[in-house]
Amino acid sequence: MRIRPFLIILISFFYLSCDDKTTTLYVGTYTQGDSEGIYSFEFNTKTGELTHNYLAAKTDNPSFLTFAPNRKFLYAVNEGETPTVSSFKVEDSKLSFLGKVSSHGNSPCHIALNETGDKAVVSNYGGGNFALFSIKDNGEIDEAFQVVEHQTDSISSHVHSAEFIEDHLYVADLGKNAVYDYKLRNRKYVLIDSSIVNIAPNSGPRHFTFTNDNNFIYIINELSSTITTAKRTDEGFKFIETVSTLSKDFKGDSFCADIHLSKDEKFIYGSNRGENSIVVFKRNPMDGTLEKIQNISVHGDWPRNFTLDPSGNFLLVANQRSHNITVFKIDKYNGQLTFLHEVEVPSPACLLF
Repeated sequence: MRIRPFLIILISFFYLSCDDKTTTLYVGTYTQGDSEGIYSFEFNTKTGELTHNYLAAKTDNPSFLTFAPNRKFLYAVNEGETPTVSSFKVEDSKLSFLGKVSSHGNSPCHIALNETGDKAVVSNYGGGNFALFSIKDNGEIDEAFQVVEHQTDSISSHVHSAEFIEDHLYVADLGKNAVYDYKLRNRKYVLIDSSIVNIAPNSGPRHFTFTNDNNFIYIINELSSTITTAKRTDEGFKFIETVSTLSKDFKGDSFCADIHLSKDEKFIYGSNRGENSIVVFKRNPMDGTLEKIQNISVHGDWPRNFTLDPSGNFLLVANQRSHNITVFKIDKYNGQLTFLHEVEVPSPACLLF
C-alpha cells in the first residue's frame, strides 16, 4: 500500500509532538520591584526551552519554595515586613492560596517538608531560629508546634536551611558556623549535636545535600566559598575535606549560595555570587572526595539558587540581580555545562520543578 506524502508528514508530526515533554517550573521572587509573586513557566525537557510565563500567585517576597511530597501543595516563605509562610494548592500549574501563618522569626529564607508531608521546618535567617509546623490533610499549615532559638550568646545566629532525614533534623547556621543535629523524641526535636563536623572559622554553612544513602553530606559555605564533605560513621560524621568553589585566577569578593547533586550522584554543582559562576565537581563515590572540573559563567549577576530539571539533562540558574534565568545543557558523561539561552524574570530567587 502506498502512503501519501501528506499522510507521512502528518504521522511524523504526531510522533514529534508526542516526543515533546513539558513540565512546570515555579519561580520564587523578591517583590520590591516589578515582580508580583510566584511565576510559572512551561519547560521542555527535550529542548530546554522555557515558555508561557504566567503569574501563578500574588504573594509578598516568596524567596524560597518547596512542594509537598505528593506535589498537590506548594509552600513559600514570605521574606517581607511581616514574615510568614504561605500554602497553596496546585491546580494545573496555577496556585490557589490556602492560608499563611507567622514564620516566628525575621527573614525566613528556607522551608522543607519531611517524607510523609505532615511536618515543615522554616529557617529564619534574621530571627536566629527555626520553627516547626504541622501540615493538615488539606495542605494548610497549622500554627508552629516548636520554635528553637539559636541566638543564645554574643555570636549572631543566622539559620539558613534545614532538612529532615528520617527521624533527624539537620540545621545549617551560617552565623554559628555549624550544622546542628536534632532528633525527634516525644513529638519534639531535641538537640543531639551542635556541630556534626568541624568547619573552618568564618566559613558560613548555608545549604547542604546528602547522597541518597545518607552516608555523605556536602555543605556549601557562603563566606569562604568552599564545600565541606563529611562521611557518616557509627560515631557520627567524619571530616573528609574542604575544597574551594572558585577559579584559581578569580580575584574579588564572592559568596556561595546553593548546592545540588546530579541525578546519578557522579557530580556536584554549586553557585558563586560574585564570581557569578556555577562550579562543577566530579565526585568519587567510594570516598566522597571532589575534583573540580569546571567554573562556568552564569550569564547573569548573583546566582542565588539553581536547580536540575526532572530529566537531569539541564541546569537552570536564578540570577537575582540581572533579572534572568539561564539554562545550561548537562553533559551526562563528564558533568560539564554548556550555556543555551536565557529568559527575563524580575528578581528570581528560587526555582522549583
